[in-house]
Amino acid sequence: MYNLEQFKKDLAFFEIDLSEKQIDQFMIYYELLVEWNSFMNLTAITEFDEVMKKHFIDSLSLVKAYERIRNDEIEVIDIGTGAGFPGIPLKIAFPQIKITLLDSLQKRIKFLGEVTERLELRNIEFIHGRAEDFAKQNGKREKFDLCVSRAVANLSTLSELCLPYVKVGGDFISYKSEKIAEEAAVAEYAIKLLGGRIKEQKDFILPDSDIYRNLFIIEKVRNTPVRFPRKAGTPAKEPLSK
Repeated sequence: MYNLEQFKKDLAFFEIDLSEKQIDQFMIYYELLVEWNSFMNLTAITEFDEVMKKHFIDSLSLVKAYERIRNDEIEVIDIGTGAGFPGIPLKIAFPQIKITLLDSLQKRIKFLGEVTERLELRNIEFIHGRAEDFAKQNGKREKFDLCVSRAVANLSTLSELCLPYVKVGGDFISYKSEKIAEEAAVAEYAIKLLGGRIKEQKDFILPDSDIYRNLFIIEKVRNTPVRFPRKAGTPAKEPLSK
């Protein structure tokens, strides 16, 4: 039904080996994405090869920056997951992880619930709400080994939304689609204030494409001060700066 040659080639590029069941899960996910996108706004990208590359493979490219995702039973949170990227592809490929998907739109959470049910995914949790609100709750604050986000926001804002969820010794990884040396320099103050340290960044081109990707890795080195994150909306309107 689908030509999977390029998808399998891209998986091999990242040394990701999937079973037939996992491949089938990706195909069902694709079909649900297109179906639900016909009546609600999930993604502007719906053509098969583009979804495979720009959503699925891009999500899985995390392995370039975070080897633990392959085998460790870690707890991961995806902030601003939208249609489930990168969280659902990571969960399909690496089923041993426990993952929490957070999004502010109830309709998207409903879609993710349908995907999870159809794919029979386990150890997956959904949070409907703002990242600023749930980071104040003891149950989620500084609980996760890894926080990931493909959300579109500057690194200062994302760090304030994401670092409070990461335990000391854990990491926050931001997916970026452009060179962000200047953005990173501006964010360095915020990252340090929030208990983080810029660890490294991995930039690369997705295989057989001209799509540039940049994974920005921030290590949590000490607890985030309790006053962060600030109230909902403030991190985006007034990013932390000197």
